Amino acid sequence: MTASTTESQALAAPGGHPQRWLVLGVICLAQLTVLLDNTVLSVAIPSLTRELDASTADIQWMINAYSLVQSGLLLTAGNAADRYGRKLMLGSGLVVFGVGSLAAGLAQTSGQLIAARAGMGIGGALLMTTTLAVIVQIFDDGERVKAIALWSTVSSLGFAAGPLIGGVMLDHFWWGAIFLVNIPVAVIGLVAVVALVPESRHKAGDRPDLLGALLSTVGMTALVWAIITGPEHGWTSAQVVVPSLTGAVVLGAFALWELRIEHPMLDMHFFRNRKFVGAVAGAILVAFGMTGSLFLLTQHLQFVLGYGPLDAGLRTAPLALTVVALNLTGLGARLLPRLGTPATIALGMALVAAGLAAIAVLGGRNGYGGMLLGLVVMGAGVALSMPAMANAIMSAIPPEKAGVGAGINGTLAEFGNGLGVAVLGAVLNSRFASLVAVPAASLPAALAAAERPADRGRIADAFASSLQTSQLVGAAAVLAGGLVAALLLRRAERAPGA
Repeated sequence: MTASTTESQALAAPGGHPQRWLVLGVICLAQLTVLLDNTVLSVAIPSLTRELDASTADIQWMINAYSLVQSGLLLTAGNAADRYGRKLMLGSGLVVFGVGSLAAGLAQTSGQLIAARAGMGIGGALLMTTTLAVIVQIFDDGERVKAIALWSTVSSLGFAAGPLIGGVMLDHFWWGAIFLVNIPVAVIGLVAVVALVPESRHKAGDRPDLLGALLSTVGMTALVWAIITGPEHGWTSAQVVVPSLTGAVVLGAFALWELRIEHPMLDMHFFRNRKFVGAVAGAILVAFGMTGSLFLLTQHLQFVLGYGPLDAGLRTAPLALTVVALNLTGLGARLLPRLGTPATIALGMALVAAGLAAIAVLGGRNGYGGMLLGLVVMGAGVALSMPAMANAIMSAIPPEKAGVGAGINGTLAEFGNGLGVAVLGAVLNSRFASLVAVPAASLPAALAAAERPADRGRIADAFASSLQTSQLVGAAAVLAGGLVAALLLRRAERAPGA
């Protein structure tokens, strides 16, 4: 028995690590730091449009650069954490993330900000893999579902607190402050990690697969680039078809490479496990619906309903508050053993889809009430589905590959985030451009060009109609994902030897 195996077994002994709940608080702080930056930019879109002269594509890349770099590196970061130490990678991630936040806060152009966000994505990859991997190592089977539920609660809090914190900062400071606020949090988190988090590693673990990381990042970037530029150039144009084909070919090469090498970044044989595949499908589509919806909603609240950044952030908070309230009461952790994983995920994702549909149908220009209902229903769905899916993914991965498992879970969420912004944003832009009869029109540009109040009202109505279409697309995708995930998980449980 190796020293590393003994160490991992000690951490996962009955009852778990003696300071496991305090350690959970520390790693949740690190997780919160990363997740705030998935959504903090959403309320700064008008400010960035004005002060950096950023186009719609620039804004989408400011958001997607972070998600795409992070998702491309998560599996490699997970392998590195398993091999070299999860505590080491957690501390390193906080340092890199803090430096990237400083660069983003001081950026002077759209290009500089996009580059800084990509750098932050590297730190985020190191953090995202190690937080969940440490939970798997220090909690036993009896407490792991509860611990993952609390981790998921912090994830949801970070998701929706980003617009709120961003709104507060923009009301008092310039847009760069939304990044500089990360620095003290990263410093506090680093001190706590050094003092409290136990080191764990699997010395026989896999070596980092650098070529695999490169192929996955290039492939996903090419696909999302095609989706973002589709409304501007046309879906059959060379500017869209070429990157689409490039992305498909590169991701195909990634899969073949992973099947051939001795130590793959992603063991493709995991996809033979129906439980794993079902949780994978659900995780991508929940992230797709939530992040794409928030990206659109914050623009609707500011551009159409006329709220300021702080007010817009406050009005997205019910989503996170609902998740926090339900998870702190332990609702998801109690329902999971009673309903089973498939039914819990199906119910949760049906509620997410219903919330998106409610926002689409009831959340137009008539006020905020319809949006509030939709956000609360979405929050209930997230509280049920997200912990169940994370637990399903991690339980399908061998414990010695906890970092890889966390990397897979994070990759799916981040890819879903980027895809949600790209796809729903593309649907919105295409519909809006057709309604206002201006190619690739953005709402701020169209409003600025409008000379009469009646024209501005017509443009706002067109944006609201486009928003409704994109939200309904998101709702349909999430509902379909919930049904597929539940079916695969149910079959996996009924399979011999499950």
